[in-house]
Amino acid sequence: MTIEDATEIAAVYRDDTRLAPLIGEGGMFEVEPVEVDGIALRDFVRSPRTVLDIFDMGPNHAELVHVVYQDERHTFAEVRGRALSLAGELQGTFGVQRGDRVALCMRNLPEYPVVVWAAALCGAIATPMNSWWVGPELAYALDDAAAKVAVLDGERIDQLADQPRPDGLTVVGVRGADGDVPFEELVTGSPLADDAVVRPGRDDVIAMLYTSGTTGRPKGALLTNRGMTANIWNMAFANLREALISQRPPAPPRQPASLSVGPLFHIGGMTAIFSAPMGGVKLVVMHKWELEESLRLAQTEQITQFGGVPTIVRQVLDRSGAGALDLPIQGFPMGGAAVPPDLPLRAVEEFGERIQLLNGYGLTETTSAIATNVGAEFLAHPDSVGRANLTADIEVVGPDGSVLGTGEVGEICVRSPQVCKGYWNDPVATAAAFVDGWFHSGDLGYLDDEGFLRVVDRLKDVVIRGGENVYCAEVEAVLFEHPAVASVSVVGVPEEEMGERVCAVVVLRQGMEVDLPGLRRFALERLAAFKAPEALVVVGELPETATGKIDKKAIRGSLRSEPGMVTLW
Repeated sequence: MTIEDATEIAAVYRDDTRLAPLIGEGGMFEVEPVEVDGIALRDFVRSPRTVLDIFDMGPNHAELVHVVYQDERHTFAEVRGRALSLAGELQGTFGVQRGDRVALCMRNLPEYPVVVWAAALCGAIATPMNSWWVGPELAYALDDAAAKVAVLDGERIDQLADQPRPDGLTVVGVRGADGDVPFEELVTGSPLADDAVVRPGRDDVIAMLYTSGTTGRPKGALLTNRGMTANIWNMAFANLREALISQRPPAPPRQPASLSVGPLFHIGGMTAIFSAPMGGVKLVVMHKWELEESLRLAQTEQITQFGGVPTIVRQVLDRSGAGALDLPIQGFPMGGAAVPPDLPLRAVEEFGERIQLLNGYGLTETTSAIATNVGAEFLAHPDSVGRANLTADIEVVGPDGSVLGTGEVGEICVRSPQVCKGYWNDPVATAAAFVDGWFHSGDLGYLDDEGFLRVVDRLKDVVIRGGENVYCAEVEAVLFEHPAVASVSVVGVPEEEMGERVCAVVVLRQGMEVDLPGLRRFALERLAAFKAPEALVVVGELPETATGKIDKKAIRGSLRSEPGMVTLW
């Protein structure tokens, strides 16, 4: 694609006259061709240039409450002041400079956004780490990142007690934790002077997020200012576009408030932190997920954005009377894993058409969603993750790298300013995943004739039965409709004759039962015979990764270690 070709946006946006004030010349979401590292892309003309441009919007909301945690309430002015003080200490006391890594690993705490912003003010790379890691995993990542400073809570410091410590690392202890220096001593001093703030370039790295590491060692994805601001601007456009085409009456004006139920080290959490000063968003942080507490907070804190991964969404929708609580919800995002098609329909039934549904497709490497499915379009296409956003190009390719046609299943590849620069210290993995400007996702999917993307599975999650590919997500979506099934994960179990059998690992609803013949009959009404489960495992709960996704690696490990738990057809 030439630099001129990069101006070509999808016809669904270009040809919709209602969108002209938004995306036309002079519009808030006008795009222009750019070249980044030799790759022709589209980027926004008027988005913030860097995350510090967004940080500078914070004083517009100085007296509003920004972070709520248990009985603590912190205003935008307080978070900003603490971040500037910490930045002064990082730079002056610990010698943190442009490009250095400042690691943070803790539960969701009010200190999180303070550390992220302090790192940005120094020109450093905020490096959040998985707070569910045990000692060896955390020690590996700290060493791999060559972090200069790590801000840790007590649980993480305890995990590191018996681990080798990287040279030159200073550990800052949060909330009384026994580090080299207490966090509270670093956030009450003089703020970093204006002329000492390191103003980053558009394509400088601002954050390094480690991938989940479900296969092999975790990899650090290098996210840029351009990628983060494009992500934030694309989400703003998706919401405004949906409101425009749905003609939904505007909600009563109030401070935007989001319930942070997912881990802040995830891309969704980091996006929430980086975007919050733009709209004065209140972040209500939970120590851990608990259904009734989340509903209480939604009422008392007037939460306007309430959703999460499918397991959380399903708990909310299964809770009797949730829709009758008169919650001020305006947006109901769901994602982070395949969303069963029944969830968006149930959400509208429970909360009414006033809520704006949101789903999307993206990865850490794509700085969150590069395709979005919003509102009425989501209801009309509940099995899709939506269309490519304004600045993204999506192709589906076959095993030989050829671009496939409409409806053909292949690997999803993405080109966008949101795509990260590659993996930290891993040229081999970078070369394999980032080819000629395209990020190869490792996900299988297809595009329909309207440009809607459907994700059918991870490449490694295909069950190959007698030479036929069975896409686990498709089977899971069907089994979720069974009245006895509360949650399900489909994996392959080895079988000598066919190679693999399709195995359903099921959590049952309370008081319900199901056997393999009945589950198979149910599936055969909806799926070809080779896709129907031939094995069944009933469990009390499904293991999850730190980001709330079903951990299929753990499931496969359990089935290998305890084959007797599998009921075979």
